[in-house]
Amino acid sequence: MIRFGPSGIPLSCKGRTLRDGIEDVHNLGLTAMEVQLVRVNLNERFASDEEVGHTIRQVPGELVVRLGRPTNGETRFISDFHTPIERGDVLHSLASGIAADYIELEELGKIARELDIELTLHAPYYMDFADVDGLAAKSMDSAVWGGLLAHALQARLVVMHLGRYGDLDRQLALERVRDNLVAVRERYKAAQLSPGLGVEASGLQEVVGGLDELLWLAKQITGVVPVLNFAHIHAREGGILRRPEDFLGVFEKTEKVADGHFHSHFSGAEHQGGNEIRYTPSKKGDLGVGRRAGALLDRPYDVTMISSSPLLEHDAMYMRVI
Repeated sequence: MIRFGPSGIPLSCKGRTLRDGIEDVHNLGLTAMEVQLVRVNLNERFASDEEVGHTIRQVPGELVVRLGRPTNGETRFISDFHTPIERGDVLHSLASGIAADYIELEELGKIARELDIELTLHAPYYMDFADVDGLAAKSMDSAVWGGLLAHALQARLVVMHLGRYGDLDRQLALERVRDNLVAVRERYKAAQLSPGLGVEASGLQEVVGGLDELLWLAKQITGVVPVLNFAHIHAREGGILRRPEDFLGVFEKTEKVADGHFHSHFSGAEHQGGNEIRYTPSKKGDLGVGRRAGALLDRPYDVTMISSSPLLEHDAMYMRVI
């Protein structure tokens, strides 16, 4: 099966809530949507007496993503749906705008399933898993908080970028990324979070995310899968995807680590010197993903194709027609 959908709420959607977006995606005849977690700013407050004994999932009107619990003179942080809130805990709530609380997220996930819309969630775009800027811990937290939201939505994946190499040797940077992704997966397991981690291809030479790097990470870590952003792959490799067989070659190369399903992003791309300059509509530029994608019909691939084009849902519908 091949699913198509936009990266975020459709531009033509009159309402700007996630509920509006899901319903609009269905009305457009599309069957996938990537929810955008753009901000991870936190609000903090002490737990009320009424909240003691409940879990963060049950707190109304807030998306609480962690508990700060004083323990032996230090603060222990907890991010899961099964640890009861205790008196003296500090609640850290996400100022995201995605939904009011987890109860609403669960309702939206149910609506999406009833409308046959596959949801994924994109974590904040700036990540630093190699700890080049000293922000690996913050990036790992963002990945876990995205996992909480995605779990409530019953979304398939939390998609994320990996961050810069900086001055590090590329292999060392990749190994640091691996170690930190392993730690995130361990936190997912401890919190009993169901989504996988999708590591997205990068269109910039300075950012971790070449296709071979993504495949290496997926082989190293259970629960990590490559996200095939064709505009990024095309730009990073100097315009490599020019024929249908080039396009299919990416799928063939990824097949062993895809676990039966491929998650991808598409658009056109303006690029120079192995670096993407900007996304373009799918019909523009030398990638022409629409002309290549028809080759997928000759293969029994299970694929989700998310439009990152400036024309967002228009290009998702264009690809579906093809």
